[in-house]
Amino acid sequence: MQSRMKNHQMSEREIDILFEEEKVGRIATLNSDGFPYVVPVHFVYAEGKIYIHGLIKGQKLDNIQKNPKVCFEIERMEGFLPDERPCDVNTEYKSVVAFGSAALVENPDEKKEILNMIVHKYMPHLSGKPFPQNMVNGTGVIEISITARTGKYYG
Repeated sequence: MQSRMKNHQMSEREIDILFEEEKVGRIATLNSDGFPYVVPVHFVYAEGKIYIHGLIKGQKLDNIQKNPKVCFEIERMEGFLPDERPCDVNTEYKSVVAFGSAALVENPDEKKEILNMIVHKYMPHLSGKPFPQNMVNGTGVIEISITARTGKYYG
């Protein structure tokens, strides 16, 4: 374990709070050529799982269908911790890295429920409004079942 993780590990509750509050995360998948592919995404965290929405087709989904193992990351930079010596300047932050298995949500009712959670997080005034069926059909929803996660902070 990294030295900073030993001394600055976040509690499970602190990790949950960061997942609930942060607006942008990054999902890493593996391309067929062996290179990682990382993209920023909007997400919602519910019942210990991460949900992402997007287009029904694309590189991220192609990668997940070939290899469902993913990494997901979020962070919050609070600011810099200045010092008179350049090498001693540091950053106050919180970050979480989660590993898991990703799959497409196929059930239309479950998709609508997840999409409503996402709308509620980002546009609460639109929460509960009906989704046109063609939009539900054309939207991909990814569920990440977390197998491991760690959080660290500094500052």
